[in-house]
Amino acid sequence: MAVAKPADILSALGAVEDPELGSDLVALGYVQDVASKAGSVGLTLHLAMPEGAARAALVEAARAAVAGLPGVDSVDIQVLADPGERPAVDEGVLSGVRNVVAVASGKGGVGKSTVAANLALALKQTGAAVGLLDADMYGPSVPTMFRVSEPLRVADDNKILPVEALGIPLMSIGFMAGQGLPVIWRGPMVSNMLQQLLQQVAWPPLDYLVVDLPPGTGDTQLTLCQMAPVNGAVIVTTPQELSLIDAHRGLEMFRKLNVPVLGLVENMSGFTCGHCGKVTDIFRRGGGKRIATQLGVPWLGSVPLDPAVVVAGDEGEPIVVRDPASSGARAFLAVARTVAARLHEHNRRQADAPEGELKLNW
Repeated sequence: MAVAKPADILSALGAVEDPELGSDLVALGYVQDVASKAGSVGLTLHLAMPEGAARAALVEAARAAVAGLPGVDSVDIQVLADPGERPAVDEGVLSGVRNVVAVASGKGGVGKSTVAANLALALKQTGAAVGLLDADMYGPSVPTMFRVSEPLRVADDNKILPVEALGIPLMSIGFMAGQGLPVIWRGPMVSNMLQQLLQQVAWPPLDYLVVDLPPGTGDTQLTLCQMAPVNGAVIVTTPQELSLIDAHRGLEMFRKLNVPVLGLVENMSGFTCGHCGKVTDIFRRGGGKRIATQLGVPWLGSVPLDPAVVVAGDEGEPIVVRDPASSGARAFLAVARTVAARLHEHNRRQADAPEGELKLNW
C-alpha cells in the first residue's frame, strides 16, 4: 500500500485556511509532527483558538484535506492549545509571562476596562493561564468589576501576591488606594508605581497578561512599553467620529514605540431593543472597521451596546462569565480568539526571524 509523502501532506494542508487570519495552516506554523505509514497519516495541530465550533471546523477541514490524498484511509490529528510566546529574552520584568497584551484607547468612556476584563476571562476559556493588570492609575476599575475588597498579601520574598477572582490573578492600584478614594499623583509618581507593579508582583506563570491602560498617550503607556516586553496592543474605540480620531492617536503611539497593534475593537456598536428586536445605532456604526482598513490594522470585531454587559460588570461578574451565551459574551469570545491567533502568528514570525534581525518590539 502506498505511503503519503510529507510534501504532499503539507501541500494538502496548505490549502486549508484559518478564517481568523486569512492564511493557511502550514504558513501559520500550526502543523507539527507529521508522520505517515501505509494507509494512515498522523499529525499535530498547535492552535491558539479555544475549543468550539470554529476549532472543530478547522480540524475537520484539515482531516478532509489529508484524507483526500491517494492511499490515505485514516487521519489521526492531535490538537494542542498553544498560545505561543515571545522569543526568550534576558529580562527581569514579567519573566514568567509568555504574552503581554496591552488594552488601550485614545480617550476615556469607550469601555476599555470592560473589554480588558472580558478579554482576559475569554482567553481563560481557551484553557490558558491568564492574569489581569489594572494599570489605569487614576481610575482603576478592576476592584469593582471583580468585586474584590480583600487586603493584599506579601510573599516571603517581599513581593506582592496578586488577588485571585473568577479564576484569574489580578492586580490594581485600586487595591492599595482604597475603594472610591482619588489617586492624586504627578507623572513621575505614576511611572514609579507602575514600575513597582511590574517588578514587585509575584505573578504566577502565565500564557497571557492583559494590561488595562489608562486612556490617552501619557506616562503610563510609555513606561509600560519601555519596561515590559509588550508583544501586542488592542485598541478600543466607539463608532463615533471623536472616539475614532483619538483611537488613531493611540494606535500611532504604539507604532512609534514599535509595539505591534493586534487590532481594533469597536465597542458599543448598536443597541438591540429587547422588546421589538430593532437595532439602533446610538453611536453610529462601522467607523471602527473603516478606520482599521484606512490605517492598515486588523479588525478584531464589534461588541454590541448591551445593558447586560454594564450590569454584569457593575455587579462583579463580567458578561463572559455571567452569561456566556449572550451576544455580548459571544462578541468578546470572538475577539479573544482572533487576538490569540494573531499573537500566535506574530510570535512565530519573530521566532523564525533570521539570525541578527531585530526580533523584539520593546
